[in-house]
Amino acid sequence: MADAQRRLRIAIIAPVNTSQFNDLLFKAVAPVLPPDVDVSVHNLTQGHDCIENRTDWLQNGYPVVVLAKQLQDDGFDGIWLSDFDMCGVEAAREVIDIPIIGGFPTSAFTALGLCQRFGILTILPSTLAMQQGHVLTYGLQDDFAGIAPIDCPVDQLSNVDVVVAKSFPVALKLIQNQGAQALLLGCTGFVGVAEKLSLMLSESLQAYVPVIDPNQAGISYLISLVRMKLRPSRLCYSPVTLSS
Repeated sequence: MADAQRRLRIAIIAPVNTSQFNDLLFKAVAPVLPPDVDVSVHNLTQGHDCIENRTDWLQNGYPVVVLAKQLQDDGFDGIWLSDFDMCGVEAAREVIDIPIIGGFPTSAFTALGLCQRFGILTILPSTLAMQQGHVLTYGLQDDFAGIAPIDCPVDQLSNVDVVVAKSFPVALKLIQNQGAQALLLGCTGFVGVAEKLSLMLSESLQAYVPVIDPNQAGISYLISLVRMKLRPSRLCYSPVTLSS
């Protein structure tokens, strides 16, 4: 009974060497947090201050693993890695025994609970091939309508009205020209965009169009794994001990 009443401790890792996105991440997940869950945001102390290409992703990956181990040792129950491209997630699963979840799969499978073909709105052309690779990795080619950039760097995503204005025509083309029935926001910096964009698309098309916020989809799924007491499979992720 005591364990059932214990509050869950969830860590959000913003996998960048800056705290400038922390308040936005709190704002993003707040609407879907259950009352018995405590959340804190943690940043890297080395690496790049944003992830806009594979080089940034690789540079920040190992610091994510180290931080994930520290958070497990500090008693957290699970980790939401706030990055659509899952920076460091696969390696961290070899090191920790609590669930750690990144952005793409939870967003994609959320969409596929609501439609049969999804599209991705991403930030820049430099992320296109990397995110198309996620579709192949998870075997979702037949469910994938396409991907398109809105040409907006990470550091400009805080201006929600501008982001929505840039996203709308790109999203409309993914739906009308490529057959997308739901859309994933391909960067966790798209905060406050999903609901507004869905409303604009639904009004324009006279039909409801789901737009998936990766932070909300990801942390919701993570909390369900924690409640079910599930963690990374050791048939997939062989245990690794970090050298000191």
